[in-house]
Amino acid sequence: MVGGGASGMMAAGVAAYAGAQVMLLEKNATLGKKLLITGKGRCNLTNATDVEETVARFGPEGRFLYSALNVFPPMATQTFFQERGLGLIVERGQRVFPASGEAGDVVAILETYMRKAGVAVRPSTPVEAILIAEGELDGEASPKVTGVRLKNGQSIEADVVILATGGASYPGTGSTGDGYGMAEKVGHTIQPILPALVPLRVREPWVKEVAGLSLRNVRARLCDGDKLLGSEFGEMLITHFGVSGPIILTLSRFVSPYTSAGRSLRLAIDLKPALNGERLDERVQRDFDKYKRKAIKNALGDLLPKSLIPVVIAESGISPEEAVHQITREERSRLVGTLKALPLTVTGTLPLSAAIVTAGGVTLSEVDPKTMESRLVGGLCFAGEVLNLAADTGGFNLQAAFATGYVAGNHGARMATRSC
Repeated sequence: MVGGGASGMMAAGVAAYAGAQVMLLEKNATLGKKLLITGKGRCNLTNATDVEETVARFGPEGRFLYSALNVFPPMATQTFFQERGLGLIVERGQRVFPASGEAGDVVAILETYMRKAGVAVRPSTPVEAILIAEGELDGEASPKVTGVRLKNGQSIEADVVILATGGASYPGTGSTGDGYGMAEKVGHTIQPILPALVPLRVREPWVKEVAGLSLRNVRARLCDGDKLLGSEFGEMLITHFGVSGPIILTLSRFVSPYTSAGRSLRLAIDLKPALNGERLDERVQRDFDKYKRKAIKNALGDLLPKSLIPVVIAESGISPEEAVHQITREERSRLVGTLKALPLTVTGTLPLSAAIVTAGGVTLSEVDPKTMESRLVGGLCFAGEVLNLAADTGGFNLQAAFATGYVAGNHGARMATRSC
């Protein structure tokens, strides 16, 4: 087992309980380092939804997860932790957290699960390469795993290797993309590694003036020209470089393929999604009647946060000093249009080091979704973020890690015990 994160610890424990001799090799001095910072240190470990919804959150690649999620669905993840003494709570968006609010409790349960099963854990043991030799896979000649080589030059023999090294996000936790290179060296194709669930950079300079402003109950629409790429309702944050927050992170997985190719995207923020254009116009007229003797810059306090008023007025093409009673119907129409679609130009994302998860990874068509075993190298299995899978926020990515780890652990144990 290479990697001591969520998928690696799950796979190791499952394989050991199934009768295999398991050694877990982890480059960090401690296990679950990235788990400890997920969900702002609270660990959103799954989502209380069904298999279909979970699959949908991964986009087209989600179909790969059907088999694993049918074996180990979100409810199984909840049961796994509850049976081992972890209380759970379900919050907005069906997000499941430890009742204690401590990600460390999740890591502790996984560590105890492994150790009770007899997993030999070797921290501070970075792996350099997967070792292979000529063998047979599905009745045909093909490479087969023989073990791994450590960075200190030592080799460890193994009938099965499960690669659960994570992605390339949060490199400070040890997720530096090592697994991609190992997989590529034994013949696997790696889809381009891009940041996902990451804050976005925008072109408009006004964001610096309102940095730190949190907007609740807004809708963000991301478009490539006239094509809608995604739409999310909820909370977002304006930063000095652009935008962040839950709905922005969810939309961000659509961004990198465009901006990495030099293209920009359009982001429209509906500041009043509960009102259609006509109803919002009526609301604006009521406020105008209330503040008819004031300048427009002093008449929008009931509609908008104070710091955003100059931005909306400027985007509407209205002079901030213009008296409310002098505002024309056309100007009011532009104002309503801006409130319904405050425009931003997305030019890119923050780097991988700021991303929650990584998009890209081991090509899914080269992996058997029922077993997580490589179709190219016998005895090599994959689990977690090293695969080309990335979902929305909400516990879906960790659910995929647990499910793929569970399947890889079971299959790895069957292969290992057959070879004894």
